[in-house]
Amino acid sequence: MILLVIIVVSFFIKHIISTLLLVLLAALAILAIYLDVSWLNNGIKENSLTEISQEVILTIIVGLYLWQAKNPSRRSAMTLIAGFFLCMLIREMDFVFDLLHHGSWVWFALVAAAVAIGCNVNKSSAAMTQMITFMRHPAYGMLLSGLLCVLIFSRLFGMNHLWHNIMLEGYNRIVKDMVEEGVELFGYVLCFASTLWYVCSKRKNGPGA
Repeated sequence: MILLVIIVVSFFIKHIISTLLLVLLAALAILAIYLDVSWLNNGIKENSLTEISQEVILTIIVGLYLWQAKNPSRRSAMTLIAGFFLCMLIREMDFVFDLLHHGSWVWFALVAAAVAIGCNVNKSSAAMTQMITFMRHPAYGMLLSGLLCVLIFSRLFGMNHLWHNIMLEGYNRIVKDMVEEGVELFGYVLCFASTLWYVCSKRKNGPGA
């Protein structure tokens, strides 16, 4: 009976801690937007805390998946996922590549994608099997939700035509950018939380899991 109580209590404590961590991450995302708009008055530009937060999160995600790629049993899948997020990071930092030539980020992203795919060109069977295994992990659902926020919802919700119709003559681009980048940042937070979940579960299960 005592053992059962300990197991139940530890279960609830673990999930309470996980929930509080997610709440903290979401709050930090809102804090970045609040500081940009209310204190820094920078209009969510490339050097804003919101944009920097997105780039830092993406960098950490890429690093974590590359770290997981050290394990041969999931190397192909982790390399491909890391390459995907690296392309997203390059896109977020397009202003840096614009110093070379406007739109040149596309070529760097294509190189990153080519390297990730090229590393697995002769391992298609292993890559597919590992990706299926990854997609069966509970963290994949959160990762997919984050990607939907970033790649679909934020883009559609941030359409200029929509916000012109909402605000009419009082149209203010800062409001549109704040909402769009805020949704995008929240999506990256979900991706980051999902990555942490996946990595921590693999550490708990051991290096060969």
